[in-house]
Amino acid sequence: MDWFDKITADIKSAMLAKDKVRLESLRGIKKEFIEAKTAEGAGGVLTDEAALKILAKMVKQRRDTAIIYKEQNRPELAEGELAEAAIIEEYLPKALTDEELTEALRSIIAEVGASSPKDMGKVMGVASKRLAGRAEGRAISAKVKELLAN
Repeated sequence: MDWFDKITADIKSAMLAKDKVRLESLRGIKKEFIEAKTAEGAGGVLTDEAALKILAKMVKQRRDTAIIYKEQNRPELAEGELAEAAIIEEYLPKALTDEELTEALRSIIAEVGASSPKDMGKVMGVASKRLAGRAEGRAISAKVKELLAN
């Protein structure tokens, strides 16, 4: 079953369960997937890599919005955003721990032959594709800088 079919099936389940938060979250995912499938050059296909990027982006947007709501003293809105982020996160692969991220980046650094901070671009290009949805770009970047500085 592909991503689109899974989300559609889960929307039906959320409707039957009358789970409004889950339903809204899943409808948002489906909307993003439809836009990605119909985008110019997509050819009506949603790749796994594209789906993971969309989901990771949606989680990040929800978290960033929740932070803004908290700063503006709107905890009820922040809770709603965080609840949606948690539901969307269920579809992402398990996030890497700090040790797993370090190990994955060490192997990528060895693979591309990076030896100094000047090679960060090469490492980031491979790492961001390979670790999409499993680690945030900010965390990957910080860890690559740390590893290349040593």
